[in-house]
Amino acid sequence: MTGPVAAMLPGDRLHLQHGPIDLVIGADGDWQAAYRAAWVRFQTVLSELVEELPLLRRATGMRPGGRVARRMHAACLPHAERCFVTPMAAVAGSVADEVLAAMVAAVPLTRAYVNNGGDIALHLAEGARFAVGMAGLDGTGLGEVGIDAHSPVRGIATSGAGGRSLSLGIADSVTVLARDAARADVAATLIANAVDLPGHPAILRQPAQEVRPDSDLGLRPVTTHVGALAAADVARALDAGVAVARGMRERGLIEGAALMLQGQARQVDAGAGARKIERTYADA
Repeated sequence: MTGPVAAMLPGDRLHLQHGPIDLVIGADGDWQAAYRAAWVRFQTVLSELVEELPLLRRATGMRPGGRVARRMHAACLPHAERCFVTPMAAVAGSVADEVLAAMVAAVPLTRAYVNNGGDIALHLAEGARFAVGMAGLDGTGLGEVGIDAHSPVRGIATSGAGGRSLSLGIADSVTVLARDAARADVAATLIANAVDLPGHPAILRQPAQEVRPDSDLGLRPVTTHVGALAAADVARALDAGVAVARGMRERGLIEGAALMLQGQARQVDAGAGARKIERTYADA
């Protein structure tokens, strides 16, 4: 595997890549100094994670030593008593949080973001605002979320059955807003797992290690195909995910979530629960 690489993108954005980690970074302010700090911190992130990988692939228990690994562990720990989860469920968001923290510590910035494959860590100074377009894992546009400096949201993450990671559920996508990207990352993973119809004949599953030998999910069956579902079944699967998302919202673990499956959607926010989004993907 080659070492870490950096390149500038149009719009004064920075691209950092090393192995599976792929970051797109933007900043308003002294972005040159911020990017230097991001590059310095980024160069050792992957090697630090590899050193503790056996521990990070086990169910959350013993606290790891590295800074990114500790972020992963802390984000997953509140969920550990309710379901199976390993720190790997928060790896993308934790990397984004760590690189952003290095940037913000180096120089004052009006606004900054680190996007790690769709899991985004945000910094917003007074008066700043960030708008992000929500999309399904297939790239279909699903609307826009606006976040200002007074919002507690500083992390956005999306998960689902068609994403980079394996899923136990069938969601097309679940997007979560939380106080940092690590917490959003693990929550999106677990809510997407909960959007499910156990035993449904249109859903194919396979042990995780047969799909990806190094998976932290072991022999747990992961979704490999979701056929066409009746509207009532789609609603039932989404309701199962909403229940999990609502519980996380009530416990202060997330600020909101949007769940999508086969043309139906639900939104969980600061209100009492979930509301149906009255549009199809094509209308978004």
